[in-house]
Amino acid sequence: MSSLPSHSAVAAGDDQIAHAVTHQPGALKRTLKLRHLVFIGLAYMAPLAVFDMFGIVAAETDGHVPLAYLVVIVAVLFTAFSYSRMVRFFPIAGSAYTYAKEAINAHLGFLVGWVATLDYLLLPMINAILSAIYMGAVFPEVPFWVWVVLTVAVCTVMNLIGVKLAASMNIVLVGIQLVVAVVFVVLTIVNISNGANGSEFTIRPFISNDIQLAAISAGAAILALSFLGFDAVSTLAEEAERPERDIPRAIFIIIGVAGAFFITVTYVMQVLFPDVSLLGDIVGASPEIAKYIGGAAFQAIFVGGYMMAVLGCGITQQMSAARLLYAMGRDGALPKRLFGSVNERTGVPVVNVLIVAAIALTALFVDLDQAASMINFGAFIAFTFVNLSVIFVFFRFLKRRGPGAWATFVVVPAIGVVINVWLWLSLDSISMIIGGIWLAVGVVYLLIKTRGFRAPAPDLTGPINIGMYE
Repeated sequence: MSSLPSHSAVAAGDDQIAHAVTHQPGALKRTLKLRHLVFIGLAYMAPLAVFDMFGIVAAETDGHVPLAYLVVIVAVLFTAFSYSRMVRFFPIAGSAYTYAKEAINAHLGFLVGWVATLDYLLLPMINAILSAIYMGAVFPEVPFWVWVVLTVAVCTVMNLIGVKLAASMNIVLVGIQLVVAVVFVVLTIVNISNGANGSEFTIRPFISNDIQLAAISAGAAILALSFLGFDAVSTLAEEAERPERDIPRAIFIIIGVAGAFFITVTYVMQVLFPDVSLLGDIVGASPEIAKYIGGAAFQAIFVGGYMMAVLGCGITQQMSAARLLYAMGRDGALPKRLFGSVNERTGVPVVNVLIVAAIALTALFVDLDQAASMINFGAFIAFTFVNLSVIFVFFRFLKRRGPGAWATFVVVPAIGVVINVWLWLSLDSISMIIGGIWLAVGVVYLLIKTRGFRAPAPDLTGPINIGMYE
């Protein structure tokens, strides 16, 4: 076996590469099977969150939410393919951060990780805000801060207990969400069949004469947030029993299941409510929608199912953010003593879990719009550099460059780059400004850390050993 120091370190395609990652005492434990990874990803994406985004995107796309979902699914599939390539080369924690660092440049990799960190750190905060909004709509007498604190507390306790218990809990939570969603779809179809609200089945949500490409791309850029779950499972590569096989499989299963779900739900909602102005604020109006299609009993079930989504989403978001901080701290990108340790008994990076919980509690002082505006900026940058990393792997490390390799290591990820840059440019100006400020802070930090790029960038991945089969 040899390390990964030069262009000649890898001589074959990804199917001919075997990996052995050196683990130190106290390292993350490999306990997650394929089913755990799939349910972690689905829980991270919070299936019932589709109801929160429907009104915003329906207004943006003039009633073409399912079409916007199709666009973003295409974009995500190209990027997912690149993730599936990279996790076979680097089956370790860190995701886009690791890939850009190992395949392109250590300094650039740090900045990619810095931008991606913003997404991971803020998602638990958004989750806590949504919890308070929904529960406040049903129990207006309970203060906002109570729901925020309770949500963060439950998610933190579940993560401190251990990743496998949290993953098993998510299987139950995702199952409850899916049952609620299926009932919602069935009731909506019944209402459409009965002509409720003057509705009828039509292809207009997918195609019509008044489609505006810019509006569809803007809607797709918003909806990309729905698919961050597949990226989250790549951060669990060091806790998967067979990461080279199971992470790629989990990625495509998650996208397939989630994509079908999002399109189905938004199609029937769009048909039943073609005029989004009837819905008002979708975050606060969703319980009213559930009551419209199924009465007070279903309204109660719907709100309960949504809270299951909050818990499942919060647990996995905090889990992924803590492990990204662990990857950055383990080898010096962030202070190792603080960020790079795990509990010997549970294998949980306790300090990082608590740090993410503290950030989530800023939901007490930040509104949903301010928090959400920063998320997709980093997501599209991370996705872009994952695709670029595959191309760099091809030119730096692969010796065999047949037509198949050119297609899978160059053409497909290049298309992914173009699509993600296009969606990134479709973001609103607030997102670009706030994301740009966060990136600038990262550049300054890196300049100081490396003494003006004269010193090597902080190592993220530690020793990676790659063996080859000829």
